[in-house]
Amino acid sequence: MQGRRVVVGISGSIAAYKACELVSRLRQRGAQVWVVMTAAARRFVGTATLRALSGRNVACEMFGAYPHHELEHISLAEFGEVMIVAPATANIIAKVAAGICDDLLTTTINAAACPVIFAPAMNWRMWNNPITQSNVKKLQELGYEFVGPEEGWLACGESRAGRLAGTEKLMAAIEKALGLEKTKLAGRRVVITAGPTREWIDAVRFISNPSSGKMGYALAEQAARRGAEVTLISGPTALQAPAGVQVVYVETAAQMAAAVQEHLLGSEVFIGAAAVADWRPRRQAEGKLKKTQGPPQLQLEPTDDIIAQVAGSAYRPSVVVGFAAETENLEHNALEKLRRKNLDLVVANDLTRPGSGFGSDTNAVMIIDRNGPRKRLDTAAKARIAAEILDVVEQLLGDQ
Repeated sequence: MQGRRVVVGISGSIAAYKACELVSRLRQRGAQVWVVMTAAARRFVGTATLRALSGRNVACEMFGAYPHHELEHISLAEFGEVMIVAPATANIIAKVAAGICDDLLTTTINAAACPVIFAPAMNWRMWNNPITQSNVKKLQELGYEFVGPEEGWLACGESRAGRLAGTEKLMAAIEKALGLEKTKLAGRRVVITAGPTREWIDAVRFISNPSSGKMGYALAEQAARRGAEVTLISGPTALQAPAGVQVVYVETAAQMAAAVQEHLLGSEVFIGAAAVADWRPRRQAEGKLKKTQGPPQLQLEPTDDIIAQVAGSAYRPSVVVGFAAETENLEHNALEKLRRKNLDLVVANDLTRPGSGFGSDTNAVMIIDRNGPRKRLDTAAKARIAAEILDVVEQLLGDQ
């Protein structure tokens, strides 16, 4: 963890004193730690202690506390590779779920682009309250991670679920978010395709689809965090390249097929998340077709079936994963595609379902292997869906 940057948020729970051990452990492992506290948290543990343990001034105020960081929440958000809120109260969970930013901690969480982990600690009645559980579910669906709470002795004098997770579990969650945990993907070469392709009609018009590339990019980011050597072959998108990922930019299906063949040798996992056009114009008109000429008469021809080529290649990776976007007979059509193209897994999603499919930040999928459905995932952030898909990929690698 040497040099890795961790933001530790502390909210107003009696378990706040336990954050001192977490900060100390992170520093012992070589991490850079920046602590941000709510006003209520400072009633339970002092800033002087945490300043000494972290080796850095504790962030408490929105503006003006430190001359080099005029916008503290942005400085914190840009600093962190991962953020953990430990302990996280019912109040902080509710405010984040509602998008409320009324102090430095909530504003930092809202601005954070890195993984955010909540470690709840509260009375068991508060934890079991349906409102709290609804807020937790909402945040999980948006891609936030939760660790605990555990069962144990609480401040109220009862032994129930609500106790802050132990430091080892908190450290393990941070390591996982940073990609430091040992996984079956560590050191393996993974090739992923993402986004749409464009098949040109003339100089200014093309055939394409609404794919945003978000699912493929989420898979690439998650695989890189698990230590894989990732090559992402991307059609046109508006997304930033994930950290630690080699990105090869293409435009047409033919270019994507060529790039896949170039990078396939030596890969152990291939995930075809791109929405490759099924057809392209047989000929591309020179220049721009004029509207006054009337509608063009398009002759279409099929594009390369990239994933079938990968599955049938002499350099076939150990695990080949495809996607099936369907509008009817989801399971039947996806399973038929898996068997016809000799895939190991197919990830199927129903395009007619709200919050699923092209352009969405969320997805709901069914992961299918040769024996049928292996896992069904309700609507959740694509980052979370990507993690679940890679969990299954690792299981398949472990079976080989």
